[in-house]
Amino acid sequence: MNSVTKSSLSVPFDAARLDRLMDDAGIDVLLVTSKHNVQYLLGGHRAFFFDYMDAFGISRYLPVLVYPKGAPDKAAYIGHGMEGYQHQVKPLWTPLVQTNGAGSVDSMEKAVAHVKKLGLRSKRVGVESAFLPLDAAAALNRDLPGAEVVDGLFVLERLRAVKTPEELDLLRIASDRVIEAMLAVFAGHGPGTTKNVLTEALRREEVNRGLTFEYCLITAGASHNRAPSDQRWEQGEVLSLDSGGNYQGYIGDLCRMGIMGEPDAELEDLLNEIEVIQRAAMEPIKHGAIGGEIYVTGEAALRNASQRNHTQFLAHGMGLVTHEAPRLTSRGPVRYPGYDADKPLEAGMVVSVETTMQHPKRGFIKLEDTVVVTKDGYEMYGEAGRGWNRGGMAVLRGA
Repeated sequence: MNSVTKSSLSVPFDAARLDRLMDDAGIDVLLVTSKHNVQYLLGGHRAFFFDYMDAFGISRYLPVLVYPKGAPDKAAYIGHGMEGYQHQVKPLWTPLVQTNGAGSVDSMEKAVAHVKKLGLRSKRVGVESAFLPLDAAAALNRDLPGAEVVDGLFVLERLRAVKTPEELDLLRIASDRVIEAMLAVFAGHGPGTTKNVLTEALRREEVNRGLTFEYCLITAGASHNRAPSDQRWEQGEVLSLDSGGNYQGYIGDLCRMGIMGEPDAELEDLLNEIEVIQRAAMEPIKHGAIGGEIYVTGEAALRNASQRNHTQFLAHGMGLVTHEAPRLTSRGPVRYPGYDADKPLEAGMVVSVETTMQHPKRGFIKLEDTVVVTKDGYEMYGEAGRGWNRGGMAVLRGA
């Protein structure tokens, strides 16, 4: 291993903050194994060969980044042989890089060997329990028998809670392009188009804009079923597109509404109710505001809505992961403690705000927005298309 000093390292994250978080958690060394946290700690590196699938042969791809508290000069990255090409093109910052891993156990054995070789303090080892295969965990416990293995998810999540300007740029691009793709799909398809065709069209529109298409939750007409199917979008019916498009690991997750034809007064009122709730929830967002105020104002507006019995409100953190910090509630559909509900928001945090109406006659009506906390308020990414987007307009113009 080359001799590298702390001062000569270009660490692409706030190492001092990570050290404080590890100290608070009593963690001596982190063994990071999720693709998203490895990407974060390596300054954007993603193994292109394993971007879609982790299974490989009789094992799986398992990157391991070893980070000892207070000693980035002793950090190491254990990757797969296919990553050597990327390391040659854009060298990784860790003083030791091994790109000769062959599977999950092999990667963990190499990571533990590094810890032992350097004599790193490893009384308490932080891992990502949800991203550590059983065979790799067994190898860790076998080769570091005296260590206490604890979950380091909270430490890594708090490190990522405030986005850098570079991360915000990626989120803005992802959000804007998802909306552009949705608007193209609304306009480009006329009556009788199936949800399967619309979903495939959205996939192509997102991919053509440089995104990785993740999913499309889609409803048409009075149905509340959000799976792609052969159901048709017909004249006078509503259509919802709720999609996640990934740009270099960062997720644009938004929802917009379409109508085949012109919306009647009732539909205008229903979408306006959702807009009122969305705007009310955003109103308190700014640096220093208590996170739970988003729910206080959003739910107060919901209680005044005529369709409150058919409507749900939700707000959650966004970034490399959907439902990450800030954690604003303990009552959402994804269960976790609402750690940030009574704590101040910080500029650079990103919140997804969504209001969903399941109307018994008119169907599924929803808006979901990506909101960035700023010093004096908030900024929305992907703000276009918030009203009723008319279906088939491009088709009609072409005719």
